[in-house]
Amino acid sequence: MATSPDAAFKALMNGVTSWDVPKDAVPCELLLVGEASFPVMRNDKGQVLIAASSYGRGRLVVVSHEGYLLDVGLAPFLRNAVDWLRPSPQAPVGVHTSLEPLVTILQGSGVGAQAQPEPGDPVGVYCISAYNETLTAELIQFVKRGGGLLIGGQAWYWASQHGCDQVLSRFPGNQVTSVAGVYFTDTYGDKDRLKVSKKVPKIPLQVRCGEDLSRDQHQLLEGISELDIETGGIPSQLLVHGALAFPLGLDASLGCFLAAARYGQGRVVLAAHEGLLCAPKMGPFLLNAVRWLARGQAGKVGVNTSLQDLCALLAPHGLQCSLEPHLTCGLAVYCCNAYSNSQAQQLQEFVAEGGGLLIGGQAWWWASQNPGCSALAGFPGNTILNCFGLSILPHTLQPGRFPVPTPQMLGYHFRKALSKFLAVLRKEVENLEKNWLAKLRVEGAAFLQIPAQGVPAYMCLHRRIWKMLQWSGIPAVSRENPVASDSSQAAVLCLATELVRAGTHCPMPEPATGHPAAEHPITVDIDGSNPGTRESWVSTGLYVPNAQTAEVSLSEAEACAGLKVQIGCHTDDLTKASKLCRAPVVTHQCSMDGTSQSVRCLWGGLLYVIVPKGSTLGPMSVTVKRAVPAPYYKLGKTSLAEWKNSVRESPAPWGELATDNIILTVPTSDLRALEDPEPVLRLWEEMMRAITRLAAQPFPVPRPERIVADVQISAGWMHAGYPIMCHLESVQELINETSMRSSGLWGPIHELGHNQQQHGWEFPPHTTEATCNLWSVYVHETVLGIPRARAHPSLSPPEREKRIKEHLGKGAPLCDWNVWTALETYLQLQEAFGWEPFTRLFAEYQTLSDIPQDNAGKMNLWVKKFSEKVQKNLAPFFKAWGWPVRKAVAESLARLPRWEGNPLRAYIQLEE
Repeated sequence: MATSPDAAFKALMNGVTSWDVPKDAVPCELLLVGEASFPVMRNDKGQVLIAASSYGRGRLVVVSHEGYLLDVGLAPFLRNAVDWLRPSPQAPVGVHTSLEPLVTILQGSGVGAQAQPEPGDPVGVYCISAYNETLTAELIQFVKRGGGLLIGGQAWYWASQHGCDQVLSRFPGNQVTSVAGVYFTDTYGDKDRLKVSKKVPKIPLQVRCGEDLSRDQHQLLEGISELDIETGGIPSQLLVHGALAFPLGLDASLGCFLAAARYGQGRVVLAAHEGLLCAPKMGPFLLNAVRWLARGQAGKVGVNTSLQDLCALLAPHGLQCSLEPHLTCGLAVYCCNAYSNSQAQQLQEFVAEGGGLLIGGQAWWWASQNPGCSALAGFPGNTILNCFGLSILPHTLQPGRFPVPTPQMLGYHFRKALSKFLAVLRKEVENLEKNWLAKLRVEGAAFLQIPAQGVPAYMCLHRRIWKMLQWSGIPAVSRENPVASDSSQAAVLCLATELVRAGTHCPMPEPATGHPAAEHPITVDIDGSNPGTRESWVSTGLYVPNAQTAEVSLSEAEACAGLKVQIGCHTDDLTKASKLCRAPVVTHQCSMDGTSQSVRCLWGGLLYVIVPKGSTLGPMSVTVKRAVPAPYYKLGKTSLAEWKNSVRESPAPWGELATDNIILTVPTSDLRALEDPEPVLRLWEEMMRAITRLAAQPFPVPRPERIVADVQISAGWMHAGYPIMCHLESVQELINETSMRSSGLWGPIHELGHNQQQHGWEFPPHTTEATCNLWSVYVHETVLGIPRARAHPSLSPPEREKRIKEHLGKGAPLCDWNVWTALETYLQLQEAFGWEPFTRLFAEYQTLSDIPQDNAGKMNLWVKKFSEKVQKNLAPFFKAWGWPVRKAVAESLARLPRWEGNPLRAYIQLEE
């Protein structure tokens, strides 16, 4: 049987070459919201008039006028529909007595149908109009058990009798078809121009409907003037993307923290942190939410045991609450957190069949623990919520007290914003509001991460965005041609990046710097061992060209070892930058969960294998298709001839210089001027040995440090991390041995020093930019032979003298003890006692347990430990610098000899 939407559409349209619909039947437009639903007939205005879907084990075909079921002109399609709906080739076909002419049509097409008042057993196919009000529950269960339902009708006349504002929720046909994500609407369908599609038609971005969701928003926010979400937790941002989903709580920049949706017969309310569901200050909203979810009906409210404080908030208001470990039968509303998807299908069916779901959670922590994995695809809560048109993003939102959003703010919706944006690119409208554009940039990129394969509701949006990109082209962003982050070009950059990462099978327009791909496979040998405590990037020496799909192959044993593949090393996310010299995200990482993995990045990049901590794979081979060799020099392995050939012949724009302890990633254009990398890498090895010596760390290091040059980075002139990021202007500082030996390289060593800092002996914010400079001083003096006074202007004797006098003259306030002033304290100790006490102390800290968590406690521990290392009472020295030395610590150190050489005696009277 046809299972995928494409195969199902092909089966439904087999032999159908035209739509011969009755001229006097005025259809209604269908609204499709379910992940299983897809269009079958669409007119030239984009309105869906016939749709198909599935629910449980069964299927539905929905036609937008019952006359379509009674016209012999549609017999070929009706025969196909019944065959597709049948759970087995011989399953019986029943027709409700209100559609008796359909029996003759089907029998004339060779289908043994018979009239019957209701679905029977065994389960087969049942055909009925959308106006029956007595069989709703029976029809839903019939489909859920595996039956096929062919249903037809229009809702515009019903709306004229009962009101347009109740069509979605009360029209009889919608009571059934909505569980499968298909709704009849009150909007007239144009029947004059009907085209037979060769593939699944697109689903409209927006469908007009008389039922206004603003009434739901008003009901949920009634009586509330402010939403205080300062509840002790950091919320995520929410993505509201479904046609029947809507925001409720927004910050000033339209970041969403409360949202809701209709789905099937039921409803959902989502909070961006589970703490919002238990906070007394959120009580009025939670009462509104539970009552709205219950749809005005009395019923039991089940509260998951993880939210037991919610019971105490609801019970005093006459709501029948009980703590439940999981969803159980007989509940009107169920409340839970978003951290388990063990009952995902049950929760979705509970809502579809009329239940109310109150759910909350944040996804940023999950994202931090699962690097390289998309929260939209993998976070448990999103496997429940995506189908409702709601998702939890890994981006955080600053807690605060926010007024209830204005109607204009609540009017923002992802689909509306995307529709307007497409109109802007087509030059049909002038512009999109700046705050809408900024939000769309982030939300569009996030939406494209929702798994879309086999889901027409998502794939058709992918296709729309792809066509838009084909039409608009991808901006040639660069340092010379930057774009504003709140511009249409920036939004295009983000959407294009994620569309390619999503694996959408569309030929993307390449950025201006495209390079040809190599079809022949290249096999490289790498080391799959990682003795370190953090995952490590292992260079393959290959570059994947822009927008090309590389295929990476491993052996079966290696494919089960938790490896990942990454294109690109420029990992800084520039989403918050005001100006862009490149796309905000230009790398892509995915797990190797098989022997072969396809990976693609619009912007291209060096190819890496990410090896998990503790891996013992050892030497291994990686085979890659559609990649090119990049300039790569490994100290002690690459010959000079190999280096010159790789630099001269490689089309890759980036290359790497590597030792066992550090890897430098710089533009190929800079590497071409480097005749022989060995001298500069020998120097780097000396410096890395010195860095590990001072830090009391092993050498060679378990994981090589990395420094990557980029056209734009997320913070500062350089910043620490893995990798350390720097601007292109710093490249010569990294690879020019003569310059390094004569002028030094304070910045890169400063960042490497940051990577050595340890929580136990760091006192942020005071020492954050201070103790890292110990490594800069140490390397300059012990390796480069550059004394501290020349290593940095701030360390000249006059500058140091001036700082000491100013700080002590103010009474040595701790709030001013930072950066160079803080470094001075450590330098005075070093100049008196040498580097050895530091090295010994750094080694001891690696073995200590129960280190205090607060600054005062940690500072007193350092005073005690350093005094013991040098066998001098240093309490007066640190006290004079403004440290909060405790009386007990000072008394315990009084037994040690006084420090006669204390340099602060020259400035103040010490308490000794």
